[in-house]
Amino acid sequence: MWQMILLTISPISELRGSIPFGIVAGYNPLLVLLLAIILNIAIYFPIRYILGLIGNRLPLPYLNSVRRRSKPLVDRYGKYALVLFIGVPLPLSGVYTAAVISWLLGFKIRTAIMPVIVGVTIAGIVVTLLTIGIREIV
Repeated sequence: MWQMILLTISPISELRGSIPFGIVAGYNPLLVLLLAIILNIAIYFPIRYILGLIGNRLPLPYLNSVRRRSKPLVDRYGKYALVLFIGVPLPLSGVYTAAVISWLLGFKIRTAIMPVIVGVTIAGIVVTLLTIGIREIV
């Protein structure tokens, strides 16, 4: 089980790697799904905290420019785009990247947490169903 936990909090695999691993290892799929979702959501907070501490000290001259140019799109689609970004289980579209994007675009943690929860839940369900389906076929 500890390998699954490490895969879940890893920025490379996140739940896209830990759920298939946990199910193939023989753990209960519902337990695997719930654990992966909870851990994946929990990892968002330290990432955002660290970005809040060091992010504004980084020499990013274009940061305000990016925020200013993206403001109309963020105001219109921001939360929904974040849900879709996390929810579609593709490489590099997980919580780590979403935390950086939400910070870069100026989302407050309070604003971003619900889209993160919904997106992670969607991704977790999709990955679980795909894994169970592929396992049944093979």
